[in-house]
Amino acid sequence: MVKFLEGQTVGIDLGTTFSSLAQLNPDGQPISIENADDSTTTPSIVLLGESGHVVVGPSPKRVAVEPPENVVDAIKRQMGNKNWFKEYQGKKLTPEFISALILKKLKQDCEQKIGPIANAVITVPYYFNDLRRKATQDSGRIAGLNVIDIINEPTAATLAYAWMKGELGRTDLGNREKTIMVYDLGGGTFDVTVVRYTPTHFRVLATDGDVMLGGIDWTNRIVEHVAEQFRRKFGSDPLADPETKLLFTQECEEAKRSISGKAQVPVNLYHQGKTLTLAVTRGDFERMTSDLLQRTRDTTELVLQQSGVEIGQLEDVVLVGGSTHMPAVYSMLSEVSGKKPSRELNPDEAVAQGACIHAAILEARETGGGSRMAQAVIKRLRSVTATDVNSHSLGIEITDPVNRQKKSNYIMIPKNTAIPHKVSQRFTTNVANQQRIRVRVLQGEVPDVAACAIIGDFQITELPPGLPAGSPVEITYSYEGDGRIRAEARELTGNKQAHLEIVRDSGLTDAGLEAFEQLAREYQVE
Repeated sequence: MVKFLEGQTVGIDLGTTFSSLAQLNPDGQPISIENADDSTTTPSIVLLGESGHVVVGPSPKRVAVEPPENVVDAIKRQMGNKNWFKEYQGKKLTPEFISALILKKLKQDCEQKIGPIANAVITVPYYFNDLRRKATQDSGRIAGLNVIDIINEPTAATLAYAWMKGELGRTDLGNREKTIMVYDLGGGTFDVTVVRYTPTHFRVLATDGDVMLGGIDWTNRIVEHVAEQFRRKFGSDPLADPETKLLFTQECEEAKRSISGKAQVPVNLYHQGKTLTLAVTRGDFERMTSDLLQRTRDTTELVLQQSGVEIGQLEDVVLVGGSTHMPAVYSMLSEVSGKKPSRELNPDEAVAQGACIHAAILEARETGGGSRMAQAVIKRLRSVTATDVNSHSLGIEITDPVNRQKKSNYIMIPKNTAIPHKVSQRFTTNVANQQRIRVRVLQGEVPDVAACAIIGDFQITELPPGLPAGSPVEITYSYEGDGRIRAEARELTGNKQAHLEIVRDSGLTDAGLEAFEQLAREYQVE
């Protein structure tokens, strides 16, 4: 059961380059809430200043006058990375904490427009693994939010799409199914998802993506291209200087945006008293980034294949994420799908708006929607259900029977399996008189254990004495619709067993969360 606190309920798109917040108004319309700068999007950039003074979402001009070591951007790519931290005032700030500062800024600004915010649904890329999802949940709590759910970005976009079409929750429209593909290319992450839905039920058929592919990579190609010309002409490397690199990357970001509507743009690189001005044409840009676009095309074609949906069965291709403004993306998807992609949704705001619809669905079910939403809206929201798939395979670490030094990942629940799902598999003990059985729960697609994420670890101890090698052990995995993962191991000879429950909201310890919450309160965020 979802616990709601007193206050406003919102949806938040915590993006790599921009973040936004939305709320369903009493008439049932998802509305993006403007920040203090009267913009519906806030740059996901954090400046760590002196005396605990933090600036979130600064202008490019403000970034230009700050030392590069004080600037943190693209933090979403580090979510779940326990080895990343930023040293600041003698403290190690984790990705969860940096992201919490962005959320705190969104919360502060929007509370000036709609009043106190208590509950939030926060979106993540479908391809985020469990560690990244936990980190996102923790960020919300540190920022002072009651995170009622974590929702996948393509699912949120689908909700926004169906609502915009006037279909969502409309029981009078019957059960006619529509199949759409959501292509989500943001500033730092990418995923593509095929969804089949009726007005009252959503079912994800297949998904795939890359958490290290996004508009940042397209920008960096311009950076490297112009910097290489500078090196050839002047013999020095402008990117070796952090300040020059920061300022030039900002200029290339603007050039990338401009080139979507122009045939060519000038790019200026100034370093050590020398200036290079280079005209970058759209053709140049598309050639130097063609491999990046091809990676998204390969993923798109793979997802279509895995979904079992023929090209002609797709009713729409929905564009989400700021990087879909690039004309080459539109052309590629038109070729792959045989359809002109839809630009009916605002690609920069659709995910937050879909998240606020999901938040309103939960609110309508758990609290009746209160007095804020019209009864007709509440009735529509209550009728909506969804079936998700797991975006990463769940496996178990096993020992090679021939080479006992070698470990591998045995997949128990393959990716794109509809959840909830439960499966059991029998294995055997490795050696005679084994004293314990260790179970390591892995998330990943390949046999190499080192390439997988370890998301759980437990043991069966006190096995029966004299247990022969090859004794049977039954492993059961269950993946619940609420994101909980349960694993159980049972040694069948002596009936010894152990189990593990992996709960999404248990990333940081309570003590760690409380310490970060206190620290976030101490920092002045503007």
